[in-house]
Amino acid sequence: MTDSPEEDAIANEITAAARAARESAERAEGTPEPADKKKWPLTQIGIGIGSAALAAAVIYAARPRKDD
Repeated sequence: MTDSPEEDAIANEITAAARAARESAERAEGTPEPADKKKWPLTQIGIGIGSAALAAAVIYAARPRKDD
């Protein structure tokens, strides 16, 4: 008993997808994981942004106002 052409096409798509997944996994073997990267100093960045926001607020509040 032979498979129908539709079943052959489905089987070929499945094997092609499995082959592509295996090849991509093999290519990714030597790459570092994203978690291995150095983490950003978020605390210092947050303090810097907060300080800049406070300075901008002070400058905005101290600006000269026009009397119309």
